[in-house]
Amino acid sequence: MLDLTNCLDTALSKPLYEQLYEHLAGQIRSGRLRKGDKLPSKRSLAGHLAVAVNTVDTAYQMLVAEGYLEARPKSGFFVLEYADMLPRAAQGPEEASAGPAETPGPPPRFDLSTGAVDTALFPFRTWGRIQKELLYARPELLSHGHRQGEPELRRELAVYLRSYRGVACSPEQIVVGAGVEYLLGLLAQLLREDGLTAAVENPGYDRPRTILTNGGISCRCVDIDSGGISLAGLEGSGADMCYVTPSHHFPTGVTMPAGRRAQLLRWAAAEEKRFILEDDYDAEFRFDMRPVPSLQGMAGPDGPVVYLCTFSKSLAPSIRIACMVLPGVLLERYRAAFGSYANTVSRFEQQTLCRFLREGYFTRHLARIRLAYKARMEALVRALEEKFGEEAIILRGRHTGLHLLLTLPVGPGEEVMEERALEQGVRLRGLSRYYMERREECPPNTVVLGYAGMQDGEIGELVDALYRGWRG
Repeated sequence: MLDLTNCLDTALSKPLYEQLYEHLAGQIRSGRLRKGDKLPSKRSLAGHLAVAVNTVDTAYQMLVAEGYLEARPKSGFFVLEYADMLPRAAQGPEEASAGPAETPGPPPRFDLSTGAVDTALFPFRTWGRIQKELLYARPELLSHGHRQGEPELRRELAVYLRSYRGVACSPEQIVVGAGVEYLLGLLAQLLREDGLTAAVENPGYDRPRTILTNGGISCRCVDIDSGGISLAGLEGSGADMCYVTPSHHFPTGVTMPAGRRAQLLRWAAAEEKRFILEDDYDAEFRFDMRPVPSLQGMAGPDGPVVYLCTFSKSLAPSIRIACMVLPGVLLERYRAAFGSYANTVSRFEQQTLCRFLREGYFTRHLARIRLAYKARMEALVRALEEKFGEEAIILRGRHTGLHLLLTLPVGPGEEVMEERALEQGVRLRGLSRYYMERREECPPNTVVLGYAGMQDGEIGELVDALYRGWRG
């Protein structure tokens, strides 16, 4: 059993799963466990150590989440290459955002990245059963499919988006692709010949600006206010299109009110070739607010809005399924430019999602994970307020999305808060890191807490660690 016989000490107050996690992580970092090594099965290791299978499973899942191990279905757990285990950059709406290099070292105990999800909430049994049935019943799915995406899936997406997001579109307007970033890259290529300039939100998610710039689109940063992107700033930027997250601005959590949405649509309609790129990245997670209709639905099927959404938050980041809804004028251009491109999403994945939507599993899954994330958020808020005192902290963003903003009115400064949190084993990012320009305008002493990837039993330990770092 490798070097595991004496790795647990029941006399310690530290949980057994955490002891096992730290022991295995140390063995991998030291090189005693190398890339490709297979770990003992959960049941055999639990029997060897005389502990519950859940203890081993929890330690293994922590190692998978931190990038030490890879779980291979029906094969077991295998060690990944050490380079894959370097601390990851912070994450935004869909996946990791570029940031300064981190010093290699032990991974933090808690990683409050905003792109994480709780993989334990994934509907493994249902998703796996549907895929298995398709594999045996639909051998034609091994062949090429429709270039815009499976027609059946696009029909289900049109129904879902109309029912739950107020999107007005036909299946023919939907393009399925491997992630919002891929689809945004296609849009950039499609629009660059017009010589357009794009406005992006500041603060905001930097990856869209990078993608648009790489695609030949000049970008300008426009500040947001309490209602979302500033219309005065947008007019002054000289931009022809804008990338916005109106349902839940990243990272401030602002929801664009109906009046501002109407103003934004009037701005787009004022001149030809003006477009709004609406990223609805986590609109499913609204806890005590009524859904706000999409900009695309307000504009109509042939309005100036390109609607983008992903299943990375609601299912899993590795299931690379996203879609965009194109107005007629852009759909014609898309088909002329990219109509011969093969679709980038597996037909089996597309058809699995199609059945998942059609048979009602997705709606039930959303209800379940929404309750789980809401309970986790409320537990985190309650623990923070009890530990620090309600008057000593300001928490924003508890009504929607999967992250919170925490401000210490009397605090040591954002950078010090980051550093002290990391010393306590907590990785998080300050709000100013999301300012692409005018960072000095960022509210002081404010950090971003992504809670989706946490385990419920860790909240108390996390809050204790933050308190030690900031008040100890």
